[in-house]
Amino acid sequence: MSLRHFVEHLPRTPVCSRLTSLRSLFTFSKPQNPKPHQSPQHKKQIPASDPYALMKEDPIQICTDLWVKSFSMKQESKVPLFHNLTGFLTKFDLWVLAYQRAVADSVGTFPPRNAIHSNVLNDLLGLRNAVLKGGFSWGMKMELYIRSPNDRVTTKVMSRRKMRMLLESEEAPFQDRVVQEVLLFVLEPVFEARFSGRSHGFRPGRDAHTVIRTIRSNFAGYLWLLKGDLSDILDNVHVDVVMGCLEKGVRDRKVLGMIKSGLKGMGNIAVERVVEEEEEKRKKRKKMGSKKKHLDENEPKPDPYWLRTFFDFAPKEAGKVPNYGHCGVLSPLLANVCLNELDELMEEKIVEYFRPSKLDSIWRDSIEDGCHNPAWPEFVPASGIEKTRRMDYVRYGAHFLIGIRGPREDAVETRRLLIEFCRDRLGIRLDNSKVEIQHISRGIQFLDHIICHRVIYPTLHYTGTGGKIVQGKGVGTLLSVTACLQQCIRQFRRLDLLKGDKDPEPLPCTPMLYSSQAHTNSQMNKFLETMADWYRYADNRKKVVGFCAYVIRSSLAKLYAARYRLKSRAKVYVIAKRNLSHPLVESSNNSAPEYSDLLRMGLVDAIEGVQFSHMSLIPSCDYAPFPRDWVPDHEQVLQEYIKLQDPKFFCQLHKTVKRRGLSLPQDEVSEIVWDFKTLGVLHFGGEREKLRQPNTTAVIT
Repeated sequence: MSLRHFVEHLPRTPVCSRLTSLRSLFTFSKPQNPKPHQSPQHKKQIPASDPYALMKEDPIQICTDLWVKSFSMKQESKVPLFHNLTGFLTKFDLWVLAYQRAVADSVGTFPPRNAIHSNVLNDLLGLRNAVLKGGFSWGMKMELYIRSPNDRVTTKVMSRRKMRMLLESEEAPFQDRVVQEVLLFVLEPVFEARFSGRSHGFRPGRDAHTVIRTIRSNFAGYLWLLKGDLSDILDNVHVDVVMGCLEKGVRDRKVLGMIKSGLKGMGNIAVERVVEEEEEKRKKRKKMGSKKKHLDENEPKPDPYWLRTFFDFAPKEAGKVPNYGHCGVLSPLLANVCLNELDELMEEKIVEYFRPSKLDSIWRDSIEDGCHNPAWPEFVPASGIEKTRRMDYVRYGAHFLIGIRGPREDAVETRRLLIEFCRDRLGIRLDNSKVEIQHISRGIQFLDHIICHRVIYPTLHYTGTGGKIVQGKGVGTLLSVTACLQQCIRQFRRLDLLKGDKDPEPLPCTPMLYSSQAHTNSQMNKFLETMADWYRYADNRKKVVGFCAYVIRSSLAKLYAARYRLKSRAKVYVIAKRNLSHPLVESSNNSAPEYSDLLRMGLVDAIEGVQFSHMSLIPSCDYAPFPRDWVPDHEQVLQEYIKLQDPKFFCQLHKTVKRRGLSLPQDEVSEIVWDFKTLGVLHFGGEREKLRQPNTTAVIT
């Protein structure tokens, strides 16, 4: 009998309570029965039963019902407020789905529901009961309710050094990730219905592209731009600030208590010190040399080189993701919950600031009136001296952009108001350097795109008196959204693919030195495709993507020249052509077989050429109009579904059909089926023959 089995079956005595602390010295073990919660309500709600008997519902349907309920309250002009969310925590199907997502993040593959072992389901049920009864604590590393598939089960005695490293490590236990996923299922639909449509970061269906398209569609005509940086809130935020914002949408004590206990883990100085020490030791070991790492059976493969390179190109606004204490994947949602206060303030400010002017060319009557061509929203015709006072706002993560059509004094006053609000409500101290003011003619950089305008004189066609098409010269300003080429050069230089600033020179791509030509070309093609998609809405898309293709192609040519001993990249272009699609062979290896023979035998991969070797192959900028009242696809589906569930909508639709004398499709189908049953098949066959006879006669004549 093992010592662990012996200790677990000892009677509950004071001596046993001392021995239980020794269990962690031998192995990770499942804790004893957690302390019951003080409230007697949960005892009745959590019967101990078979986990397979609890898996009765579809977890996707559970989440969908919560999304529908939240957005239906929003359409009824009610503020979504939920007092009881513990009922969703009791649903075991949500926990199974959370476990599947946590395993997919840890291992890299999404496990099917019917492939989860019964022991895992029992452990998952124990974790759910511990959360509901109050026995769960964040960051428990020695007493685990459930294990990650990557964890090795061992019965050997753990040394004090390994135990100390485990306790002081920054990596969170696997069971914390499962609990975070469950809380995310419950909280995300509640607050997504409350969030403003002007925020785009860390939200489903919204990304940096939607921000750029919103700026292109809505920010034409503004004279002053304010760019704010609130990234301090992503590093650290006061617990009371987060809890105060959460209580506006959720009043469930269980959920709020779990999030509050998770937020209290922020600012652990001891952990940061240990991490710094481990980082120094790792650097020393790297200098001394290290063995090649072999991946375990269930360990996910690292990201490919092209994906790591693209992530290094991430703009400053998207380069930081919040991580609050033990909240993990909940942190981006909590950051948006706090910053939603700023969104609501700016929406009120936009309505208050609006003052229309009849002498202006845009927004002369209402705040939604553009008064210019919706197919060309970037162009604003010239106007008189008196202009409409208007303001707009968009936010991506912790960075926001404000456009003001008015004097600079209004921009300065808006900056002062924002600084005071962030200090009083969010606990963030800002200065003027964090809220930059620039005139639109000088331009401002946001998400690696430069936003500015220029004066143009287009030829306008419009309808005059008598319906005649009149052609004439016009004058106005055109909003320009261009990719920042200097920022692109700095990123390439940081990745050691380029040197120099004014006259940059490509460097060989040394990380791909030991890869084949086919693999190297395919990796860099994926990188170029991703870069072309990233700069999809930039006016100078052809120029910046062509520059990236030139850098990659020249870097690979230098790499191949060194690998195949061809001395210069000019010789590489002669053999492999401009797109490097032809095979290269070392000049000293004359006995090597032909590439065509190896390709025919399936011993080598086909070499695909490097993309965008000519400017004509690079796609142009996407100027598709972006609606002003745009919402993501999933929100449109929710709104249509909620509308169809309303019986008043059906009654109104039926009255409209009768009033206009239309026929419903269901009625037509029912008449066809009834005639087919009563008259028979022969009647319809004869009718078809009669319809065919005139056509054939006409063809013969």
